[in-house]
Amino acid sequence: MRINHNIAALNTYRQLNSASTAQGKSMEKLSSGLRINRAGDDAAGLAISEKMRGQIRGLDMASKNAQDGISMISTAEGALNETHSILQRMRELSVQSANDTNTDEDRKNIQDEVDQLGKEIDRIRNTTQFNTKNLLDGSMDKGQASAVANVNSNTEVKTATASVMTDALTTLTDKNGNNLGITATDTIEVSYVKDGATITNSFTVGSLTVADLGTTDGTADDANTTLAVDANNNISFTATNSGLGGAINGLTITVKDSGGNVRAAATNALSSFTETTAAANVNTDGQATFQIGANTGQNIQLAFKDMGTAALGVKDLKVGNQGQANVAVKAIDTAIQKVSAERSKLGATQNRLEHTINNLNTSSENLTAAESRIRDVDMAKEMMNQTKNSILSQAAQAMLAQANQQPQGVLQLLR
Repeated sequence: MRINHNIAALNTYRQLNSASTAQGKSMEKLSSGLRINRAGDDAAGLAISEKMRGQIRGLDMASKNAQDGISMISTAEGALNETHSILQRMRELSVQSANDTNTDEDRKNIQDEVDQLGKEIDRIRNTTQFNTKNLLDGSMDKGQASAVANVNSNTEVKTATASVMTDALTTLTDKNGNNLGITATDTIEVSYVKDGATITNSFTVGSLTVADLGTTDGTADDANTTLAVDANNNISFTATNSGLGGAINGLTITVKDSGGNVRAAATNALSSFTETTAAANVNTDGQATFQIGANTGQNIQLAFKDMGTAALGVKDLKVGNQGQANVAVKAIDTAIQKVSAERSKLGATQNRLEHTINNLNTSSENLTAAESRIRDVDMAKEMMNQTKNSILSQAAQAMLAQANQQPQGVLQLLR
């Protein structure tokens, strides 16, 4: 028998320490609910888990960003709803003023209301904000390095020959090949709105050609516009000066016979101009960027266009006489189309962001489940381990007591 080294006690002590350590770890996992509490628990699992946590929190914030984006869009779209209503009222007043049952005083009163409505459109443009950011003044539009001149094109009228610009007005046909019925004795009025002024060029058809539509009186060129015919024989008017100030709006070509009666078919076809290129001023890029993902570069951009009277082509619109009111109706129609297009774009983006939110929430949920399987402890299984380690620890304590009693047997040899 040996008493300097109690091997049984040393072995039992080692087992006790091992059981106590394992029990402590089990208790730590059970109390925290986590399988990985420190890197030593699972080094690789910890790295994967932390990466997933970054993604989950990023997805949750991206979902909030998308919701904030919807709020911004809703603010702008709500303001444009009122702009739409104002434009409809302005159009209604223009149609009223175009009727010659009105006196000059009546038209003056109509003009007063039109002026106030235009000022309200600009007030909405200047004061619509989200988190102090102006939304409708063009400051959040795409960047524009150089000013752009607007272009109005007509696809309803075709010229007869390849020479196009030298085609006689009396030979013009509609897109179906039907002659417009313009005669040499007819009068043509080319009217448009430029920077608040209504301009009308009138001349007798005679032997005038397509090129002469771009003149002031059949001879002198109109300094405000440049007329051309494209490869498809479509007539187009381009503003001479670029930017919003040089834009021509509400382009209307009226054909009247020698008795002053409007030739409806010819007028409707010749006046079917649409703005194929919008005027634009130079501006820096300020479009909104919505971060809708957890990682770099996962974003979308949205431009909020200028929705003031100048950009819409209804600045200082005049309806003081029948001619002005007639052109104003066309100009307002174009403005309504611009606002409709902007609202449509905003609504489409809002619907997209709603789907984005649903996708982000689903991704976050699935990634959270994956991270849970790595990081969280299986409580039932760990309780089993804790119970086992508890019993082993108690047993080791009992055996250590027994091992400590063994050396006392030496005393029996001394009796």
